[in-house]
Amino acid sequence: MPKGVIKVATCQFAVGPSVNRNAAQVCLQIAEAKKLRADVAHFPESAMTGYPGTDLPNWDGFDWENLRRRTRTVCEMAARKKVWVVLGSAHRLSGGRLPHNCQYLINPAGRVVDRYDKRFCMTNDLRHYTPGDHFVTFTINGVRCALLICFDLRFPELYRALAKQRVQCVLQSFYNARAPGPTVHRQIMRQTMQAHAASNAFWFSGANASGYYQPYPSVFIQPDGRVVRSLASHRAGVMVNTADTRLSFYDPSGPYRAAVLRGALSNARSQSASRDPRSRDRRSL
Repeated sequence: MPKGVIKVATCQFAVGPSVNRNAAQVCLQIAEAKKLRADVAHFPESAMTGYPGTDLPNWDGFDWENLRRRTRTVCEMAARKKVWVVLGSAHRLSGGRLPHNCQYLINPAGRVVDRYDKRFCMTNDLRHYTPGDHFVTFTINGVRCALLICFDLRFPELYRALAKQRVQCVLQSFYNARAPGPTVHRQIMRQTMQAHAASNAFWFSGANASGYYQPYPSVFIQPDGRVVRSLASHRAGVMVNTADTRLSFYDPSGPYRAAVLRGALSNARSQSASRDPRSRDRRSL
């Protein structure tokens, strides 16, 4: 594979309350991703645990030791297939604190090399999770990648911060599933992903759980904001797409992005216009 190119397997399945079933599905899709020659297999939010408030009422009685065992099984599968894995899960804390909603970053040797903790939790989620406080970036074959989770989508400042770190590909995990039917998410979530991708020139993998009703399917987006491919709604699937950072795309804001990231809010070449009395007078024709 040429440097600067990676193949991303965006995976979805009906995440549920059984850690054993979830882990089995993750392992099956890692194997499928490998058959499709993926470098990294990317899974939905809470793929291992199910989502509290939807799949389970809370963490009372949750079998954390079993989660640890099944996560080791996933790590062994990553090592066997020699692929990176971005695994949605929950990370237990100490002292009675609520866990982090997390993505484990597992390398092709089967080791957890980092963990991203969801930085922004919705009000109801704060009853189940402790928000995180850091970014995770890593490089695969010369492509600089970063991790985000679901509600982080609502905060464009996160994407601008990643752009400052020269991130090229964002792997964002979602759990927008088991809804009562179509919701506003169908109209805004994928569109917001496209806007963040185009505004920051990112490749973007959005892996969403597929439990019925799934307001939007998993998606892969190129740096001009165009959707490359989506999975079918409401059913399990794996798609592999290529992020090729050597390619050029329509990017009208590109020449000005570095200045904006430094704080510029105009692309005026000088301040001469502001000294023009007709510029300063905003009430005349």
